[in-house]
Amino acid sequence: MSTTVKRACDACHRRKVRCNGVHPCRNCSQAALVCTYNAIPQKKGPKGSRAKVISELRKHSELALKLQTRLHELECPPLSPTFSRTPGLLSPEMISACIEFFFEHMYPTMPILHRPRLQHMVIDIDNSVETYCLITSLCAFMLIQPGVRVPESHVVPGETGTVVSSATGTTLLDEALRVRKGCEYIESPTLATVITSFFLFGCYFGLDKHNTAWFHLREATTLAQILGMQDESNYRTGDLVDCSRRRRLYWLLFVTERAYALQRHRPLTLHATIELPTLDEDPDETVAISGFISLVRLYRPFDDTFVGLWNQTRAGCSTAWLAQLQKQLMDALPTYLNSTESQAADLRTSQQWLRTMVWQLSITNGYLSSTSADVSMTFKYPIEISRDLVAVTGNLSQQSMEVHGIGLIEKLFDVACTLTDVMSCVPTDINTFEVQPRDYLNQFLGLISTLRGGDSRYLPLLLGRIDEALPAMAAPIARSLPLLPVDDRIQKTYESSTSSDSTPY
Repeated sequence: MSTTVKRACDACHRRKVRCNGVHPCRNCSQAALVCTYNAIPQKKGPKGSRAKVISELRKHSELALKLQTRLHELECPPLSPTFSRTPGLLSPEMISACIEFFFEHMYPTMPILHRPRLQHMVIDIDNSVETYCLITSLCAFMLIQPGVRVPESHVVPGETGTVVSSATGTTLLDEALRVRKGCEYIESPTLATVITSFFLFGCYFGLDKHNTAWFHLREATTLAQILGMQDESNYRTGDLVDCSRRRRLYWLLFVTERAYALQRHRPLTLHATIELPTLDEDPDETVAISGFISLVRLYRPFDDTFVGLWNQTRAGCSTAWLAQLQKQLMDALPTYLNSTESQAADLRTSQQWLRTMVWQLSITNGYLSSTSADVSMTFKYPIEISRDLVAVTGNLSQQSMEVHGIGLIEKLFDVACTLTDVMSCVPTDINTFEVQPRDYLNQFLGLISTLRGGDSRYLPLLLGRIDEALPAMAAPIARSLPLLPVDDRIQKTYESSTSSDSTPY
């Protein structure tokens, strides 16, 4: 018994032949036509030549196929030698080592990748330019970080040992940038393209190329906005894993942009327009996500108003507003954090650094007083901040701090420089039985000279600052540290190559 076909396909309708209603239908399959059901039903008209119609339909099908092929070539040209991949540059061993390092050390602070799906993408890396650029930028980012180890056979020629220096990371960075130019990622961005831009930002931050770093951070935030990550309604449907990673990525960009705005006096583009991640997204990640949420809440008060005042693009704050912001920072983190140790290092250091930034804004606007009842509005407040920071870092392992790279060292440097300035201007009570500000400063010097083996530009800069502001203290410090003299260090800072650390906050 035959069944009635409710609607013929577009080709059968034009040819005026019977259609069996499936996709593709029998007639289109036999005639090698594209079978579609897109046409809006219209009134029947006079019959035309079926041979003429089928010839016309074949021509349209050929044109559609050519157009589709051309669009694919424009998106990712496979034969262009300019954008082709460098054979053997990205080995399976290197990919495995970098992914392992990321999920072991970096993932709690930036939980934006899904490991099983990333491993699946690695399998298909030869068939996707987007995946190749993502993995290459991830490896570059990890290699610029301290601590990644790969087989010696994969080290860039001229390097020694199994610890790959930034030269290998820079080579992979250049590869990702070159190959990416052959893919139209701006017009049709995806989650992977936004993450790639973020990794590129991290690489250039670690290489101390801050104009280029800022460009790629802005690129990441712009692509995120094109994808609508700032709109909560875009998270109500779709794949749950994809939605969770997009939400986390938006908040990671939110935090990174604020830290970078304070460090480099940049404006903001992202705002708190979506909900925070939830702890029930993955039972195995409760601790990591709890720490990540604490990080977001720590930076959330730093909005356009504060950044505008910080960048001196707006005016009009008050003592009460600044004091309230200091209180928010004091209450932002609980006494006992539900986080990993590396997250605790980032959270505790960032908290004291942000308190220092608010104090600096207070003194810039002339709101401090020696007689203020609120200690946060006094000139000696950085001494209290330094005391708290020394206390928390004393309970952290060196590895938990080093994993955050130059970003954490820069924050220690900012707090130490502020303490140095206060010590040079504000008299303090000397009590031989109590810990003094100079003890805190010595602790900061010890930390900065220990982290990364003292191999950062901030140690000689801090020694130079102390030599200028506290000359009586500089000579004993120089003798106590197994380092170069102050003057040689400062000169070396400007003659040496840039630092190879990364995490921007």
